[in-house]
Amino acid sequence: MTAAAAGFEAATLLVVHHSPGTAVPAMVDAALDGARSDGLERLRVVVVSALEVTSADVLGAAGYLLATPANLGYMSGALKHAFDTTYNDALNVTRGQPYGVLVHGESDTDGALLGIRKIVTGLAWCAVAEPVSVIGSVEERLDDCRELGAVVAATTLGY
Repeated sequence: MTAAAAGFEAATLLVVHHSPGTAVPAMVDAALDGARSDGLERLRVVVVSALEVTSADVLGAAGYLLATPANLGYMSGALKHAFDTTYNDALNVTRGQPYGVLVHGESDTDGALLGIRKIVTGLAWCAVAEPVSVIGSVEERLDDCRELGAVVAATTLGY
């Protein structure tokens, strides 16, 4: 059991997102509902725009939830920027940390998911569930987003 799970300190879940439209914010809000559900109150949730995330944010977290639109067949430039500016500092320090992914696209999300998978493989982060990948309307997948948020939160707490 981790120190956070034992009640000694609050673990932090870092939610890094780029949300220029309405779909990704809806997915993030649903995931946050899941992360803040009953039994997970000790979790500290920090939500940061991908353009504003710092290495201190990444290093201070025990788990990560990444949310991005799929733009031109890839993750948003903002999420890529977040990785570019924090990767070297996080390398070998955040190894084994849990993460989850939310991706929305209008026609395809495969390239975005592949890009994220390559980067987190380099960081040696551990996926705790399949990504929630949505093409088109997100309304029917918000429960999946809530579930992912709860799973990432529980894993971050060491449950």
